[in-house]
Amino acid sequence: IEPCGFNINDPRFERVVMDYMEYTELVRYEDYSMFLKKNKKSRLILMTTKVKKFYHKFKFKKNDTILFGRESAGVPESVHQSINNRLKIPMDKSARSLNVASSVAIVLAESLRQTNII
Repeated sequence: IEPCGFNINDPRFERVVMDYMEYTELVRYEDYSMFLKKNKKSRLILMTTKVKKFYHKFKFKKNDTILFGRESAGVPESVHQSINNRLKIPMDKSARSLNVASSVAIVLAESLRQTNII
C-alpha cells in the first residue's frame, strides 16, 4: 500500500526475497482506499504495539489479511482506528518493538499453523 516503506525495486530487496518470489504474487495499491476496495472479502488484522490482545490468542482464518506498518511509525491513525482486529506480539516492557521482518515471520508462522495452509 503506497506510500511503501521500502523500495521493492531495490536490488537488496530482490536479493533478500529471491528464493521466495516464485511462491508469491506481489500486489501494489495506490492507497489505502484502493486496498480496501480490492480486499473486501478479507478480514483485516493489524499488527501494532498499541493494543493488549496477543496474536497467539487470536483465531486466524484462511482469508485473513495481516497488515504491518512502518518500523518507524506504524500505520496512520485513521488506518489504525478503521481495523477492528488489532493484535500485538508479546514483548518485554523495556523493548520498543521488533523489526518488521521478524514480526511478519512470527505472526505468519502462527497464522499458517492455525489454518493448516502449509
